[in-house]
Amino acid sequence: MLRLEQRPAPSRLFTWASPVLSLAITILIASALFVALGKDPVRGLSVFLIEPFNGLRAVTELALKSTPLILCALGLALCYRSNVWNIGAEGQYLIGGITGGGLALWFTSSQIAVPSGVFFVLVILAGALGGMAWAAIVALLRDRFNASEILVSLMLVYVANLLLSYLVFGPWKDPNGFNFPQTMSFAADTAIPRLFRGMRVNWGFVFSLVCAGAMWAFMFRTFRGYQLQVGGLAPAAARYAGFSARHALWTAMLVSGGLAGVAGAFEVAGPMGQLTPYVSQNYGFTAIIVAYVGRLHPLGCVLGSFLLSTFLIGGELAQSRIGLPSALTGVFQGVLLFSLLACDTFIQYRLRWGKSA
Repeated sequence: MLRLEQRPAPSRLFTWASPVLSLAITILIASALFVALGKDPVRGLSVFLIEPFNGLRAVTELALKSTPLILCALGLALCYRSNVWNIGAEGQYLIGGITGGGLALWFTSSQIAVPSGVFFVLVILAGALGGMAWAAIVALLRDRFNASEILVSLMLVYVANLLLSYLVFGPWKDPNGFNFPQTMSFAADTAIPRLFRGMRVNWGFVFSLVCAGAMWAFMFRTFRGYQLQVGGLAPAAARYAGFSARHALWTAMLVSGGLAGVAGAFEVAGPMGQLTPYVSQNYGFTAIIVAYVGRLHPLGCVLGSFLLSTFLIGGELAQSRIGLPSALTGVFQGVLLFSLLACDTFIQYRLRWGKSA
């Protein structure tokens, strides 16, 4: 009979082969689903995996969609390496969207002209402060009252969503907006500068790549990053070495919240151009999958963000071109995560044929 046998040391091969295997399994299951839905699997996979790269405009849209995923996933990767289980990046993303959008709304309503480069810096600060403040609630409750950061961060997502709804249905609603729950459109001065004329991708994408490089340097080239990772891998050893679990909690939560907040600010001040009840695109939750597909590594988070963005854009194209249901994108994301967790088993274990001991 088949049995799992623990390896003497974790498999380096499976550490990096696991995401590739999980993607292959996802593609096989996707093909079976296409057949079950009466669709051509070759056409379906082409729309999902190839069409998002079809031309310069498509690639720039992919980069635009990847920007919030990269930023959220980088913060979550730091949290999970530090044994801090932040599940509420979506809420921190929403609060960053509120603070960044509120700043743009204030400049617009006050008719204050601001250079685009200056506003770019200001919206980063506004988004980061909003996300950090929301994450600080989680850190404080965990630090002072030992509340579960999983539950607190998750529940605060709903609070952030309700706060956004209150603002766009109430005090921030556009008086000339025909009673739609939205703010007025932001002034052109408050738009995030675009990378290419005629394309929607903006400098937020470059900022996210810079953050990935900075996160790599922090994690693997600084003593503070080493402390956080030791605390995540071996809490007892970290305590023995005098590393502060409290400091790790606050550092990981504030960095993660700040990055998610900047992602929200970029989305509102960038492609959306106003606040609506639909700021939430589940980027904060999707980023959890991105972080694990990317092996909790900054470079892996960038690659994983492109993969999940391909699924998101491919799902939108599949709805309009071949009539597939919108829920299929979520199904593929779930299958990818489930397959990854299953394949990760073989990092520590291997299959053996024979009687169990």
